[in-house]
Amino acid sequence: MRKKILAATLLITVASGVKAQNIVTKAIEKVSDGIASFYNNKFVGRKTATGEVFDQNKYTAASNTHQLGSYVKVTNAKNGEVVYVKINDRMAPSNKRLLDLTSKAAGDLRFRNSGTTKVQVEAVSESEGRRAIADQLDTRTSSNQL
Repeated sequence: MRKKILAATLLITVASGVKAQNIVTKAIEKVSDGIASFYNNKFVGRKTATGEVFDQNKYTAASNTHQLGSYVKVTNAKNGEVVYVKINDRMAPSNKRLLDLTSKAAGDLRFRNSGTTKVQVEAVSESEGRRAIADQLDTRTSSNQL
């Protein structure tokens, strides 16, 4: 449904002479508040909805509200910790949580022991997401070796 609305909005926008880029930029800036959890180990080695093999040590997540292949910035509302992840899977349709994160991402957000936490999720561009994930890998790998 959301895709149909966005497509109709873009069509109307283009027909009226307004640049479609402004509409797409607004869609990318969407922010949501809700609950995040993290994946059970039983999914390790299984294929995700994008065909990638699930790995608890990557910065990925499942979501029913964000497009597969998109990137999001996740902020733990309880402690302010931030992590960027790529959406590469879907959750069960009945799941009301915003995200199901890998153990790595949940650890960086410091909520693995509690199982869930309140989060703010902001869609970001692919370039920002890729850059941030690379930085996370560099920074957190370096600090673990000290």
